[in-house]
Amino acid sequence: MAMNYNAVAKRVIAAVGEDNLVAAAHCATRLRLVLKDDSKIDQAALDKDPDVKGTFKTDGQYQVIIGPGDVDNVYNELIKETGLSEVSTDDLKKIAASGKKVNPVMAFIKLLSDIFVPIIPALVAGGLLMALNNFFTSPGLFGPKSLVQINPAIKGLSDMIQVMSAAPFMFLPVLVGISAAKRFGANQFLGAAIGLIMTTPQLGGSTHYWNIFGLHVAQTNYQYQVIPVLAAIWILAFLEKKLHKVLPSAVDFTFTPLLSVMITGFLTFTIVGPVMKTVSDWITNGFVWLYDTAGFIGMGLFGLCYSAIVMTGLHQSFPAIETQLLAAFASGKGAGDFIFVVASMANVAQGAATFAIWFLTKNKKMKGLSSSAGVSALLGITEPALFGVNLKYRFPFFCALIGSGFASALAGLLHVEAASLGSAGFLGFLSIYPKTIPMYVVCELVSFAIAFALTFFWGKSHLKEEVASVEGESGVSADTEVPAEQQVEAAKTAGLADEIILAPVDGVSEDLSAVNDEVFSQKLMGNGAAIVPSDGNVYSPVTGTVSVAYKTGHAYGLKSDDGAEVLIHIGLDTVNLNGQHFKSFVTQGQHIEKGDKLGEVDLDAVKAAGYDTTVMVVVTNTPSYNDVARVEASDVKHGDNLIALTAH
Repeated sequence: MAMNYNAVAKRVIAAVGEDNLVAAAHCATRLRLVLKDDSKIDQAALDKDPDVKGTFKTDGQYQVIIGPGDVDNVYNELIKETGLSEVSTDDLKKIAASGKKVNPVMAFIKLLSDIFVPIIPALVAGGLLMALNNFFTSPGLFGPKSLVQINPAIKGLSDMIQVMSAAPFMFLPVLVGISAAKRFGANQFLGAAIGLIMTTPQLGGSTHYWNIFGLHVAQTNYQYQVIPVLAAIWILAFLEKKLHKVLPSAVDFTFTPLLSVMITGFLTFTIVGPVMKTVSDWITNGFVWLYDTAGFIGMGLFGLCYSAIVMTGLHQSFPAIETQLLAAFASGKGAGDFIFVVASMANVAQGAATFAIWFLTKNKKMKGLSSSAGVSALLGITEPALFGVNLKYRFPFFCALIGSGFASALAGLLHVEAASLGSAGFLGFLSIYPKTIPMYVVCELVSFAIAFALTFFWGKSHLKEEVASVEGESGVSADTEVPAEQQVEAAKTAGLADEIILAPVDGVSEDLSAVNDEVFSQKLMGNGAAIVPSDGNVYSPVTGTVSVAYKTGHAYGLKSDDGAEVLIHIGLDTVNLNGQHFKSFVTQGQHIEKGDKLGEVDLDAVKAAGYDTTVMVVVTNTPSYNDVARVEASDVKHGDNLIALTAH
């Protein structure tokens, strides 16, 4: 049945309050609203609305998910009903920003997150290799002797792994230099050069000096360091930008890199490096001292608070601290990463509480959300569980805090520590120092059991009727299962058939849950796949009709001849580019064949503008299918199988 756009717009307006609306825009899938007071939103009405697929708040905008093709029409009706002026998403962002104060602490945390998140895969690889080497060389795992001592033939392999595991931490300034240069707006290769200069083996150490016009400059090697290189790259970016402005174009290409690197290097070795290294040592030693002094009590308190810290976003600064702890551990000067252990306990506890809600609720929508969010939390991603389930009903969140606190205290008592970053959940055992893996698993089980039991038994006696009973199920009882035969018949009536959706671009395929946008990662628009593209050409993954062709070129809606409704969304928030760097070759209503070219995107230009270029391929009528599954493949070319649809 076709959506009544005017009715949907009126219901949204009523839920948020017409007098509460400041401005409105839309992207390919959702309404983006700026409101005067979020507390005036009738959230229950929107949650129950069958035409609203979800809501969330981000960057000062309240976003209401409608879906591709429909959101344009709902937006037009909303503008007519309210009399608001139409604005672009970029203008809306400025309006939202003008109404809120910039928190310098959160801005700094976001800065750290932007720098460290991209290099985490390298640190995870190095840390897991380190854990593997510890598995080979640690005595006590298989008796009094290590595996290398028992079987000397694997010593060469162990030594090779040790070299590979140490490299990412030893040359950490190079990785940080590249990422920080990108974030600060400097040339990334110059950032890498500064990192290489700070870690070159030719440096003799703090006991060796250069005599520069009578000034003794220590030849300090900054291997394993983070904070000194961050300061150095900030100086590099500042100098490079200034020099680009003042130097004539004839000499800019040659002298800007020369002067930027030379001045930055001199300041690093003379002033910035020694000062920042001292600060770095203070921070690392401070955390180690706190861990050693507070012991299991401190770990327990940390575990009790960790999920609350996640709510504020402060946890995004932890990778910078953990990197220092792991670097110290890799160099033999530290005990390991205890923050990762606490995070794992907290994530598992939140997942357990979410699963308890799955057992308690009869609401089909909540059952679906709690099951997927629970699995996500157990694998280390808790935002869907936190914001979608546990905080909504409050008591599961606090039950999870208790479970996390007890488990973290037990982990501190048993001296469970991580040797690397990784998935902070049940799979986190891969990152744990081998000797303590059994204790880690026990602590995870304790965290799960306490959080689940507290949530379940409290919910049994205290869960309110509006949570446990049917909510907005469009007249269908929530505990009524539709027979398989009816599902098959419904699929046939809808004209659906089994189908394979092809990859529209070349790149690396990944699950939608890895996308840095909760609308896609929580699969609110439907299931599908994501691709990190390596080429800017976009091709049709189906034979069918173009149902939506956005003039901005950043998204396409397609309906295949076999019934699949497919959304291709190129990049995150790229609607803000207003079509810049995008070309579209199709129009709405046009019939296309598999492999026909839909458009092009200049990936380098989009990245340079600060946008994530991940391509999302979503089957928006997922509920109509028995199964929608991503084909397990990493590297894909356009035309390769990407998503398998089973209709009946």
